[in-house]
Amino acid sequence: MNFKRISMITVLAAAQVSTALPVAAESPDITAPALISNSALQSPVEGQTQQSREQQTELQQAEETPNETPTQAVEGTISDPDSDSSAPNEQQEEQESDPSDNTVSENEEGSTTKDKSEIGTFQVSANELVLMMNSNVMYHNGKQYKAGQPMAVKQGVSYVAIRAMVERAGLKLAYDNKTKETIILKDGNELRFTTGSSNYKVNGQVRPMKGAAYQSSNVFMVPLTAITQALDIPYKVNQPEKKVILDLSKMGNDNNSGQQPGGNNGGEPGSETPNIPNLGPNDLILMMNSNKMYQNGKTYTAGQPMAVKNGVSYVAIRSLVDRVGLKLTYDGKTKETIIIRGSDELRFKTNSSVYTVNGQRKSMKGPAYQSNNTFMVPLTSITQALDISYRVDQPNKRIILSVSSKPVASFTVQSGEILAGQKVTYKTNSYSPTGLAIVNEHWEGREEVFNEPGVHTVSYSVQDSSGEWSEPYTLSIHISAPNTPPVAMFDTDKKEYKIGEKITYINQSYDSDPADEITYKWENNDQAFFTAGPHKVLLIVTDKHGATSSYEKIINVTNEVLYTKDQFDQLFTGIGDKYTFDGTAVPTWNLMPITRSSEPSLLIRSNSPETVYQEGIVYREIGNASTRFMIHHLNATGKNMKMYVVATNINTSTARLTTEYTGMGGPINIPTATGKAAVQRYLESMQSPDSFKTISLAPGESRIILQDLSAQTMKNQQVLSMFADLYSDSPIRYDVIMIDEVKDPIQKLPYLILHPSDGVHNRGTYPDSTRIIESYELVGNTPSRLALGDKTNDPNLEGYDGINGSYQSNAGNFGVLYKIKLHRVAPNTLITLNPRGGKYMGAMMVNGNIIQTPNTSGGAISAPNEAAVLYRTGNYEQSVEILFTAAPGSSLPINILLQPLPQVKN
Repeated sequence: MNFKRISMITVLAAAQVSTALPVAAESPDITAPALISNSALQSPVEGQTQQSREQQTELQQAEETPNETPTQAVEGTISDPDSDSSAPNEQQEEQESDPSDNTVSENEEGSTTKDKSEIGTFQVSANELVLMMNSNVMYHNGKQYKAGQPMAVKQGVSYVAIRAMVERAGLKLAYDNKTKETIILKDGNELRFTTGSSNYKVNGQVRPMKGAAYQSSNVFMVPLTAITQALDIPYKVNQPEKKVILDLSKMGNDNNSGQQPGGNNGGEPGSETPNIPNLGPNDLILMMNSNKMYQNGKTYTAGQPMAVKNGVSYVAIRSLVDRVGLKLTYDGKTKETIIIRGSDELRFKTNSSVYTVNGQRKSMKGPAYQSNNTFMVPLTSITQALDISYRVDQPNKRIILSVSSKPVASFTVQSGEILAGQKVTYKTNSYSPTGLAIVNEHWEGREEVFNEPGVHTVSYSVQDSSGEWSEPYTLSIHISAPNTPPVAMFDTDKKEYKIGEKITYINQSYDSDPADEITYKWENNDQAFFTAGPHKVLLIVTDKHGATSSYEKIINVTNEVLYTKDQFDQLFTGIGDKYTFDGTAVPTWNLMPITRSSEPSLLIRSNSPETVYQEGIVYREIGNASTRFMIHHLNATGKNMKMYVVATNINTSTARLTTEYTGMGGPINIPTATGKAAVQRYLESMQSPDSFKTISLAPGESRIILQDLSAQTMKNQQVLSMFADLYSDSPIRYDVIMIDEVKDPIQKLPYLILHPSDGVHNRGTYPDSTRIIESYELVGNTPSRLALGDKTNDPNLEGYDGINGSYQSNAGNFGVLYKIKLHRVAPNTLITLNPRGGKYMGAMMVNGNIIQTPNTSGGAISAPNEAAVLYRTGNYEQSVEILFTAAPGSSLPINILLQPLPQVKN
C-alpha cells in the first residue's frame, strides 16, 4: 500500500478530536494545490529502513516486556488513566494557555523550560517532540506542553492522548457524522479513526492497529507503535529517563530523490522508473502534464498527456483502463464509451459532465472531451466510481493509483425484507484487477433458505487463474420472522337501508405483525344504492409482503326511496369530488348578475410554440411593476433540456425585483396534470407568509430568476407549467428560454434564436390581467351560472406578441387571475364547477380553502355532464370569495353553477 507520508503528530492528532466540524464526503479534486503533500506516505512494512525497524522493535519490547517493577516499564505499567483522578481532564487542557504566547509563565502549557534537567541528558535537537512516559508532559522546541491524559498501557499496547499535539503539525481536523469517524486532513491525504475500532483508514485503505482506539475522560487514545510503524516516523527511546523522542524535522525526507523520470519506450523496462517508497507491485504512476506512466518497472505512453482544465485533472481513458485491468468498449447506438469491471459498468459521453454508474446518473467535475482522437475524462470520476484509492505527490508532479493484484470478491442479496423460510437470491460481483480469469470460489455460511430469524453472516472469496485468493467479502443478512397474513373485516352502521340512504362503512381489518402496512381495495362500496335488493360489497386487504385476505358482506336495500341519485349527489358528494348529472340544460340557466373590473397586472403568456423542437428563446418581453407569467411548454428536442427565465436590468440604475407568488407543475408527460399542479402550488404560495423574495440587479446585469423552473431537467416529451407574480421598481427585460441542460443560459443568451409562434397556441403580452367579478344580488335561490373563458360573457384580454408585435387575443383567458366575490349567497346553496369545453383539471381557492377540481383520485372533470363540488352554504345567507385561474393543458370555457340543495330527510 502506498501513501504520502504524514507526520506521526499528524495522525495522532486526529484521534484526540472530540468536537470537530463535519466535512463534505467527496474529496477535493486531485489537482488542488492547497491539498497536496510534499512527501510520500509509507506503508507499514515495505520501505522501512533498518534503523526504523530497530526503533520499532525497541519500542515494542519496551511496551510488551515490563521490567521487574512497575515503575521501570518504558511506557508504564501505570494505572488505567480512566481511573487516574489526578490526570487532567479535557476542560483543564483547553484552559491552558497558547504555546505560541511568549508571555506564559513557567510550568504552564507552552511555558519555557528553564530547568534543562527536566528534559534530561538525552540529546534533543530542534523540532523534536519529547513524550514523557507515565506522564501527560511533553516538550517541543524548549517549551513544555500537557496532554489530556498520560501515556497508558492496555493489554500490552502503549496509548497516547494526542489532542495537545495537534498544533505542532499544522493539521486540519474534521468529523464525519455519518460514519462517526474523526478525520485528519494533511496535504491532500485523509486519515479516519473510529472509537472502539482497531483499524483506521489512510486515503480509503484500511490498516490495522495493535489495539482499539478508545475514549478516556473525553480524551481520545490511540496506539503509539501502530502509527509509528505505519508512517515510519523516526524516533528514539530513552528508557532510563522514560522518554520517547519523535524527530519531526525528518518527516517524509527519506527515499525520495525528487527526480522526475525520463521517457523510456512504452512497456519496456525503465531504468528511470521513479524510486518511490512502499510502491505496491501493481501500483500505477501517472505523471502530471505528461503522457508517461509507470507500472511494474516499465514505462508506458498514454495517447495524450494528463491535463488540467478548469481545475479538473483529465486522463486518457484507454491508457488508464489498460493498466488497471478494466475492459473498454463502445456503444454505437448511444454513442457512449463504456468501462467494465466485473458487473460494474461506467458510461461516458463526449461533452457531457454526466456519466452513469451501473445505470445511475452521476455528475463529474467537468465534461468528457476528445483530444486528437483520444477520449479524456476526469480522473476522479473513475477512482470514485470504482473505489480506487490514490495519493498525490505534488513536488514530483505525480499521482499514484493503488492497484492491487489480488482478485476482489463481493456479492449482494435481494433488496427489501427477507423472511425466514424465503429463498435468498445471491448475486456475485468478482473481478481481477490484473484481468485474470476467476476460476474458483468459496462460501461460508451461505444458505439458500434461512429457517431461523436473526442475523446470519455469509462470506465469499474467489481465486484467480494465478492461484491467488481474494480477501473474504462478508455480509450480514437480516432474516425476519415469517409473515402473518392480515385479516379483512368491516361492518356497516345499519343492517338494512332505503334507496338513496347514505351507508357508513366501518373498517375493522387488522394485521398482527407489528408495523406491517396494509393496503385496502373495496369493490361496490357505494355511498348509497338506488335499486332495491341485496348488494354484495367486498374488501380485500394486502400487507407489504403480498399476503392478502378478503371479506364480503351483503347490504340489503328496501323498496322505500329516501333520495334520488341526483338529490343524493348534491347533498353528499365530497368537496372536490365529482358527480354526474344532465348538463344539457345548463346553457338555459340564468347568467349571474355581476359587475366586472380589473387591476393593473401585465400578463406574459409563454405558450407558443407549445411544442419546442430546438433550443432558443420562446418568449421575450419588457415588464414593469406588477407582472404575471404563465408558462406552458413541451420538450420535443429529443434530448434533456431545461427552462429558464432570465431577468435583465435595462436601466442605468440598480433595479429591485420581487418574486411574490409562484407555482410549478412537472416536468412530466401529462399536460393536464402539470397545469393542475402549477395552479394548486400558485394558490398555496398565496397562503405562505414568507413567499416574497427580493433581489437587486445592477445596470446591465442578467440573472436567472424563478429557480424552481430550472431546478429539474425536462426529458424528451415532458411538459412543464408555471405561474409567477413579480414586481419590479423599473423596467426589466424577461427572456423565457429552453436550452440544453448542460449549457449556461446567461452565456448562451446572446446567441439563441427567437422562436416564432406555432400558429395554433396562444402567446402574448396582456395588460390588466387580474379580473375582479362581483355579485351584489341574492344568488343560489334559483339555478344560475357564471361563465368564464367563453369570450362572449367573459371577453378575451387583448394584447400583442412581445417578439413580433402582432395583435393577440388571449383565447380562454389563460393566465388571468379571477377574484370573484358573491356578496349574497342564499342558505343551502350548492356551488359546483362544470366544464363546457372538454376535460378540466385544476384548483380553486374558496373562502381561503384550496379545492382540487377534482380531487387527485378523481382524474379530470368531463364536459358537459360532470361537476365538481366547490362549496355548500349552511342555514344562513353568506358571502363567498373565489380565486380562479385556468389550468394550462385543460379545456375552457367553464361554468360556476349555483343551485338550491335538496331538502334533507331523516
